[in-house]
Amino acid sequence: MTTVTEPVTAPDRPDTTAKRRAWRGPRRNPMAVAIWYATLLVLSLIVLYPVVWLVFSTLKPSSEFGQNSSLLPWEPTLANYANVWDGIAGIPLWRYVFNSFLVASLAVVGTLVSSSLTAYAFARIAYKGSGIFFAAMIGTLLLPVHVIIIPQYIIFQKLGFVDTYVPLLIGKFLAADAFFVFLMVQFIRNIPRELDEAARIDGAGHVRTFRSIILPHTRPALVTSGIFTFIWTWNDFLSPLIYLTSPKNYTLPIALRLFNDTTSTSDYGATVAVSFLALIPVLLFFLIFQRLLIQGVATQGLKG
Repeated sequence: MTTVTEPVTAPDRPDTTAKRRAWRGPRRNPMAVAIWYATLLVLSLIVLYPVVWLVFSTLKPSSEFGQNSSLLPWEPTLANYANVWDGIAGIPLWRYVFNSFLVASLAVVGTLVSSSLTAYAFARIAYKGSGIFFAAMIGTLLLPVHVIIIPQYIIFQKLGFVDTYVPLLIGKFLAADAFFVFLMVQFIRNIPRELDEAARIDGAGHVRTFRSIILPHTRPALVTSGIFTFIWTWNDFLSPLIYLTSPKNYTLPIALRLFNDTTSTSDYGATVAVSFLALIPVLLFFLIFQRLLIQGVATQGLKG
């Protein structure tokens, strides 16, 4: 008796070619892709040209400003950075940088804390007159800042707060920035109230609900408010000019003006160098928190 052995065949495997093509998406025209990237490159160079010009201008002597119209300096020098580092009127540059960083950091903390609490009250707590108060707060956006400068200065002067950082920061801790409050109110209103009701059933009050439910879901608004507050406060020139009188309390924008007022002729090289140094913290702050901003916007949807 003989047995016939049938050849073993490999099991049928599904054709994965179609799946791979579907996963990769439709093929794109290489010429169209090249044109697209070339266009983006040109636009990027146009946008970044002022920054590139600023960097190379810091290496130009003051005598070349007005004569050298090219991008590169004729005689590169680091003397501008040396003059800037020495400071003004015996005060080193790091003191102005520290003052600006202190004011901007406290402004971010004050804005996030006060605006988030105020937004939660408008969006989640029902009380009489809430609509009127919210409309009045939005109405402050239409009020020009120049209208209230003189009354505010008189009040702070009588309270003895002139030449201190209190006039620059007290509004941040009192939710005076209606734009950020409005931004957070819109984010909180998009959060389902069922989450608040579930937390209330578990015995959570407003503080626990705000900390555990509202804050995690308003992360995009918090990051956005922090970025804009830091940038606006760091670059603010008018408010420190009005309320600060001692050079030791000056912020970096005021110090930038002093480089043009200390001599009869403006030191353009030092001015450009200070401008570049003042730009670095803003760029670093934005680059560091830009990732959090993108992640927050991408994950702002609620998962079931």
